[in-house]
Amino acid sequence: MRWSMLAGMLLALLALFRTGSAGAAQIQVYGVWHCSNDGCNWGKARSIAEFDSMNRWLVDRGDGRPSVNLVVLSFVHPLKLLDRTTDATTLNGIPRGMTPEIVRYFTDRGIRVMVSIGGVTYTRAWDTALARDPTLLGLAAAQMAMQLGVGVEIDYEQDRSPDLAGLQDFISAYRSALPYDASGRRPAARLTIDLAAGNRWLVDLSRKAAADWLRTDRPVLDYANAIVPDVQPGQGSATSHWQEHIDGVRHGLAVEPLAPAKLTAALYLAGDRRPRPECNHFAASLQSSTGAFVQSAAPNGAGTTPGLLGYMFWAAERPTTHGRSTQPPGGCEGGVGTGATVHAIPIPMPPLRQE
Repeated sequence: MRWSMLAGMLLALLALFRTGSAGAAQIQVYGVWHCSNDGCNWGKARSIAEFDSMNRWLVDRGDGRPSVNLVVLSFVHPLKLLDRTTDATTLNGIPRGMTPEIVRYFTDRGIRVMVSIGGVTYTRAWDTALARDPTLLGLAAAQMAMQLGVGVEIDYEQDRSPDLAGLQDFISAYRSALPYDASGRRPAARLTIDLAAGNRWLVDLSRKAAADWLRTDRPVLDYANAIVPDVQPGQGSATSHWQEHIDGVRHGLAVEPLAPAKLTAALYLAGDRRPRPECNHFAASLQSSTGAFVQSAAPNGAGTTPGLLGYMFWAAERPTTHGRSTQPPGGCEGGVGTGATVHAIPIPMPPLRQE
């Protein structure tokens, strides 16, 4: 037995003690955004053998069990999706690397798969697509989801005058084809959104999402991800960011509070030069030091149950063409994989808390 596995088992005993305490919730979402080997373009098809050699840690934490219960393939170009573009990197609007075979690589092992539309690089493409035909874009996204058997994440990082009316039309069109499904049984019905780490950036988007899309009494989107800030935060900064979403009104910005059960917290896996503890040293990681907060954060104006839904990590395989990847020999079994054991992550993902 490897030392990392033994350490994980010991940490798991501590986790069971912690999560068994009053006011602590089971982490339900434990996932990674996944870039391909070309800096998040997914521009070419890959063989399963080659893909497995680069990503085995995601489906095997060292004992045959997956390290995560969610993978979000990132990113789809929104304008190419709207136009059903076929070119060197895209087939009918879908990146050529996002194939049914890649999806099944994960789903056959009980890992839920989603695709992310946008990302900061495609902010202007989002603007253009929403201005042109947001309803058709929403229907194209729903068709892609049904074709691949995946959910969809909205990553629209427009801080200055986002097209909220257009985004509402996109969401309404998607939901006309794939209604909200509280059971989670239909993968394509899962529709989520990315918000900033706290609520002082993407303010208009946060305000609209909290007021109209992420309410527990009439849910439209399944949940939101509080994405990573510019750099990996410290423990206090991370939890204060996430707390802003739970508290809502901060800094005079008039954003309604979010139920903790409608939010995940995000952390970096690797920097430009070396993996972070999130990847290879769970005991020193932020997911270890913030775990009690994530599992027990109390509602403050929205929702009734404590605890965020869980964690998302940026990003598996190669987030940039020049940055550090999480492929072997730098797999993340010792960080995310150990965390899956420590937090007793359910695989497959269960129906999510709604309140």
